[in-house]
Amino acid sequence: MTVSEIVRNIPKIKHSDSGNFFLLAGPCVIENEIMPFEIAERILAISEKLKIPFIFKASYRKANRSKLSSFTGIGDKKGLQILSKIKSEFHIPVVTDIHTVEEANMAAEFVDVLQIPAFLCRQTDLLVAAAKTGKVVNIKKGQFLSAESMVFAVEKVREAGNKNIMLTERGTTFGYQDLVVDYRGIPEMQKNNVPVVLDCTHSLQQPNQPAGVTGGQPDLIETIAKAGIAVGVDGLFIETHPDPKKALSDGANMLRLDDLKSLLEKLIKVRESIF
Repeated sequence: MTVSEIVRNIPKIKHSDSGNFFLLAGPCVIENEIMPFEIAERILAISEKLKIPFIFKASYRKANRSKLSSFTGIGDKKGLQILSKIKSEFHIPVVTDIHTVEEANMAAEFVDVLQIPAFLCRQTDLLVAAAKTGKVVNIKKGQFLSAESMVFAVEKVREAGNKNIMLTERGTTFGYQDLVVDYRGIPEMQKNNVPVVLDCTHSLQQPNQPAGVTGGQPDLIETIAKAGIAVGVDGLFIETHPDPKKALSDGANMLRLDDLKSLLEKLIKVRESIF
């Protein structure tokens, strides 16, 4: 399937024929019952003005944390219900990540896109379970895998009967505490005839810090995003928060919400100048 066909198969997505990249954006995790709606409303207003296809992103639960005491969510059902309310109230599609086979059907009742976390992208049962829901499946490339090897993840979902697949680049492990983006991987993964997304925020994580809290380099989000647009990425993944320093998860690499509009305006100009 072509990129436009897959994007059109995401319910309620708007401006899919605008020629712009599409955007997956929102907070790292549902922190409470109010903030996600405020963030969704602001991103929607920006995306509508700029005619950027927009999918709201938030995790209802964070399963991969360094410390047992780290914030993981406000409860699975409550988090998913908030995502469903955002979907219906703003008439926009939503995406969230799943971690186990059992979560696939549960989350599919509330969201439009199921995301497979990078560390789980080789888990056959999880990929097949996500595929069988019929939802669009966004598979994040493992930090430990080459772009070429993602063909096998794509094949698992297709062979399970689902052709609605996206792949997301989120950096490759470089030593113990850093990630790098190999932009050669974007056209390589596009050879699978699926949309390829660049995760501009997780690619700038500095994991495995001695304090047990992931670090990041948010000052380079614009650089990462511009380079991705320049090489022809189909979509961008950006976690954003009104005050990243107060975020309960991954605040060290999130974009400040007030900076989103100006960044997207620059990226549209980059795309127009090249394509």
